[in-house]
Amino acid sequence: MSPAISPVLYEVIRMTGPLPQAITVPPSQQAVLERLLRQQSCPQALVRRAKIILAAAAGQRNEPIAHLLGCSATTVRLWRGRWAAALALLAAAQAQARDLPAVIATVLADAPRSGAPDTFTAEQIVQILNLACTPPPDANRPVNAWTPRELADEAVNRQIVSTISPRSVGRFLKSGRPATTSLALLAERQDQNRGPDRLC
Repeated sequence: MSPAISPVLYEVIRMTGPLPQAITVPPSQQAVLERLLRQQSCPQALVRRAKIILAAAAGQRNEPIAHLLGCSATTVRLWRGRWAAALALLAAAQAQARDLPAVIATVLADAPRSGAPDTFTAEQIVQILNLACTPPPDANRPVNAWTPRELADEAVNRQIVSTISPRSVGRFLKSGRPATTSLALLAERQDQNRGPDRLC
């Protein structure tokens, strides 16, 4: 039970309504999700989704999770359902020793939207977001925090994309971030030396 919810309210919520869809998170997947939460450069939307999955796997209902994370119960149901639908994919990645963090990032990524085709594929965007969750020194970058420019350069170096602008990278990192969050995990400030926005 979360300390942010009173015991009486928790019991009322726990005893009313249908049981939410049960999900499981094996220890190896839990370790990846917890590592995402500790990385300061991880996009806010990905952090929230990881928290939803961890809380759901711990047996919490949708409403208390939504209350704790400041989102709607519909959002919690959506990501609980997405995780449950991907259990086979996650188990296969784990069994075949594939890149489990990349598969988890794919499961927690935004679904493709209708409309004009994107310039970048969903897989490329997920790879860039996964790169943003990697400490820059691990990518042999001489910076302490990723900037959109550094991420764009590294995405080209790793041949994730042939070309990408720092502005596009910044858009990917902002997607799903609440507009009311002024001091979000990926807050931006103008860097006078580099020109483009820099991630804090």
